Amino acid sequence: MNNLDTAKSPSETLDNGRRELLKMTGAGIAMTIATTIPTPALAESELKLSDSWDKTFSKSDKVEHQKVTFKNRYGITLAADFYLPKARQGKLAAIAISGPFGAVKEQSSGLYAQKMAEYGFATLAFDPSYTGESGGEPRNVASPDINTEDFSAAVDFLGLQSQVDRQRIGIIGICGWGGMALNAAAVDQRIKAVVTSTMYDMSRVMSKGYNDSMTHEQRKEILGQLSQQRWLDAENGSPGYGPISLELKGGEPRFVQEYADYYKTSRGFHPRAINSNASWTITNPMSFMNQPLLTHIAEISPRPILLIHGEKAHSRYFSETAFAEAASPKELLIIEDANHVDLYDQLERIPFDKLNAFFGEYL
Repeated sequence: MNNLDTAKSPSETLDNGRRELLKMTGAGIAMTIATTIPTPALAESELKLSDSWDKTFSKSDKVEHQKVTFKNRYGITLAADFYLPKARQGKLAAIAISGPFGAVKEQSSGLYAQKMAEYGFATLAFDPSYTGESGGEPRNVASPDINTEDFSAAVDFLGLQSQVDRQRIGIIGICGWGGMALNAAAVDQRIKAVVTSTMYDMSRVMSKGYNDSMTHEQRKEILGQLSQQRWLDAENGSPGYGPISLELKGGEPRFVQEYADYYKTSRGFHPRAINSNASWTITNPMSFMNQPLLTHIAEISPRPILLIHGEKAHSRYFSETAFAEAASPKELLIIEDANHVDLYDQLERIPFDKLNAFFGEYL
């Protein structure tokens, strides 16, 4: 990427560097390329929730399902699916679930939630702030702070339900929301156990590149690009977006192709998912560049951590590093022959029996 050319207009300069910027910061998780015209802003008091069963997975006859909303401490209204086992007695242990980064509750997190409800837990799959059916504007923005808070707000909601024992609440973070889940557990001691599945540390990949390959000069140049984009956003009165994510042109890395195989096909496509049908704002990486999510991971102890990752996942190193930095009790479970997206929806690969045993023991 060339240095910023002050003789050119900001838009010309940004166009030249934008593709490399998105690749190096990990924007849009597949980090390809991702950004689009935002969806219309949602008024906080007027969330329009779908009444239909519009999930990417079949509805279970063993659970009850209800659409719900709740606010986080920033006043943003979150939309969620609340699942309860039909066969239940007394107050239940509960689990809040979100992820992957750029997905919606109708995809992987909902599948996890419904399955864990079949095991007897009260579960909540939620859309993070600024995405899916949740409120917040502009659309398609992520924040290490606000999205960590979203998990705590989900705990608030669960703890107020008559069916739930508020002393027995855990969380699951999938993909990019794995890092958010660990950060939430470190700061919110009401969370009694935390699981991550195919975890991404979004602050690490955005600030250091894949496998920590970003140089100091590359980081400075990316920050320069992002800073110049802010002038354009300020002048336009709205954030900049680019092409729709995961529109493959050929020659992409295998893991990007695997993302597309999930998000862009009938397997996992959902019209409200950023990775299926939209993209993040161009300046989305800014706060992640300076706010590492896992700084205090050791402070989760003595509450337990279970990190699950695919043997063949390009992202496996995130869980291995988190495991090394966490304090006991902790466990790293590597799923043989699985890639990153296998743990989104492949029922034969996702270790639900292990999840049931883990939360059964610690909640």
